[in-house]
Amino acid sequence: MKLATALTERSDLQRRIIELGNRLNHNAKVMEGDTPAEDPAELLKELDRDIARLQELIAKINLTNNATVKVGVTLTELLARRDCQKMRITTLRQFLDNASARVDRYTKTEIKIESTVAVAKLQKQIDKYSEELRKTEETIQELNWTTELI
Repeated sequence: MKLATALTERSDLQRRIIELGNRLNHNAKVMEGDTPAEDPAELLKELDRDIARLQELIAKINLTNNATVKVGVTLTELLARRDCQKMRITTLRQFLDNASARVDRYTKTEIKIESTVAVAKLQKQIDKYSEELRKTEETIQELNWTTELI
């Protein structure tokens, strides 16, 4: 199984476990004499099977990520880099939005509001970070589709 396939299955299992939790909650109580729409015992069995499979997949994915190396960097390190790159870009974009927002003055006596940074320079820096993120994403995707799950 390729790593990408395992990641897709992991995502599906995580979604399914949330759905099973909701279904369990909807069938937790019934009026006396009624029966639940679904058997909670069966739902609990499904939940146990899905959680066991998810645990197995997560362990294999993590082992694979730690063992997969490209240009001296593990896939785990690439994932951490990607997450931090995204965080940096998101934070800088929000800051740039605030720094570049126009504040209209209606009279000359109102206080003039100025940006604290060079907006164009910061935008170029964000563009550079975004390009680095795209390259990191491409490397991760390539490894996901070419690496066999341990």
